[in-house]
Amino acid sequence: MTRLAAFQRVASQYADIADSLLVYIEEAHPSDGWVSSDARYQIPKHCCLEDRLKAAQLMHSEVPGSNVVVDNMDNSSNAAYGAYFERLYILRDERVVYQGARGPEGYRISELRNWLAQYRNDLENSRTVVVHV
Repeated sequence: MTRLAAFQRVASQYADIADSLLVYIEEAHPSDGWVSSDARYQIPKHCCLEDRLKAAQLMHSEVPGSNVVVDNMDNSSNAAYGAYFERLYILRDERVVYQGARGPEGYRISELRNWLAQYRNDLENSRTVVVHV
């Protein structure tokens, strides 16, 4: 199972308590740069937003039904979150509550699943009642 497929599986499993979003950042191993020997696709370095959007469409084809957005050409999301090459995050109330290690070595979908499972458990066992008036 690919990382994207594993992510999609976890996102589907916890869709009742969490929204998921994939952010396509700059290409880690462009075909005209530091090439990876196991790359499924040959994607050159993005020269414009249209290039990045085309590459993101390939990502989306791997995980149909998932929400995919792209970072801007200044890579501001990548810089703000330190996501390069890949990284898993959980945000709650506009705050980072889980930050996985940098991938590919530190990419642990099991940690994400465990965090979400604990969060679901906490929600189910919560005695807090919210009353809207």
